Amino acid sequence: MNRGTIYGLGLGPGDPDLMSVRADRLLRTARHVAFFRKAGRAGQARAIVRDMIPEDAVEFPMEYAVTTEIPLADPRYNAMLSAFYTECCDHLRALSEAGEDVVVLCEGDPFFYGSFMHLYSRLRDVVPVEVVPAITGMSAAWTATGQPITWGDDVLSVLMGTLSEADLLRHMQAADALVIMKLGRNLPKVRRALDAAGLTSRAWLVEYAAMPGQTVTPLAEADCDKAPYFSIVIVHGQGRRP
Repeated sequence: MNRGTIYGLGLGPGDPDLMSVRADRLLRTARHVAFFRKAGRAGQARAIVRDMIPEDAVEFPMEYAVTTEIPLADPRYNAMLSAFYTECCDHLRALSEAGEDVVVLCEGDPFFYGSFMHLYSRLRDVVPVEVVPAITGMSAAWTATGQPITWGDDVLSVLMGTLSEADLLRHMQAADALVIMKLGRNLPKVRRALDAAGLTSRAWLVEYAAMPGQTVTPLAEADCDKAPYFSIVIVHGQGRRP
């Protein structure tokens, strides 16, 4: 049986010019294009490449069953997402078994905190799956600040704003350079932890890195009540250099 391949297509941080040549080629020749989105939204991944999708491609929007409507700790959260990913995989598997290739659009890199990972783990032993890596959003964010993120032996830690304030502080104190993601409503908590770690003066808030509307603001001067989904805090390392 000639099965089609499911491609996890890394789109990079938001500027189509930053996509890989391979990702560009696969997308422009795709017959089936799948992408995640919140119900009622167009979907950020699709928006990045809307002018690159072939006119005759069949699109498959995968609408999240839940995003922030219920707390992460609520048992329903994982149950609903698990059912959602299983349903998406059933559709993709059927296309593959019919001999169709499918491109799944992935913001950033598919293997870096991306939703595609949950499809990959369910499909990898069932149908052919390939991952096309990409520039991460955090790379675009620290580049937007105009400063290197690490020097010499600096240790870089990537933190999630969803961590508890105590865990954030512990990791901040142990690292030389920081990337903090998943901000949104967690930004006030992140700011308090940075204050406690004495790092606020070195921190930058980057919104919409490599996208229209990009802003780069010293965190000490930023509105920290909340942040857009596409926001990252950067704290640069100060390590060894010649």
